[in-house]
Amino acid sequence: MKKLVVFTIAFLLISNLSIGQTIKKVKIIDVLHMADTSSVPVVFNFFASWCRPCVQELPWFEKTVPNYKGKNVNLILVSLDYADDFPKGILAFAKKHNITSQIVWLEEADPNYFCPKIDKRWEGTIPVSLMINNATNFRAFYDYQLPESQLKIALDKLVK
Repeated sequence: MKKLVVFTIAFLLISNLSIGQTIKKVKIIDVLHMADTSSVPVVFNFFASWCRPCVQELPWFEKTVPNYKGKNVNLILVSLDYADDFPKGILAFAKKHNITSQIVWLEEADPNYFCPKIDKRWEGTIPVSLMINNATNFRAFYDYQLPESQLKIALDKLVK
């Protein structure tokens, strides 16, 4: 029995390492705190694994944001997946799509509550992105899919 428990724990640890992810549960207040206190430029991309434009957009973020490492840009992917998908479904999605960026799961059920806290214009559609640079008082909200070319332009503005 002891060997089975040790094996199970080892398997779970190795599984998480191979995926490269642990997904933290957050509330909207936590996301706002991260945005307000970030000392580096930060990009929040709100997505769901079932959202086709989100899935199409994520590789662009994964590919483009690391090019701004010299500017210390931090990418946080905020999953709006259903509670039933936390964490296993989100982890499986991340592994399937080779997502290595930090993912947090927004534990909020009412978009009428959390969307306007991010931006008053947000009507609940996804994907959306919020870019903040507290050092320059830069804040931009994109309530549409950011194609790779537009993402680069947005990131250039973020780090200006």
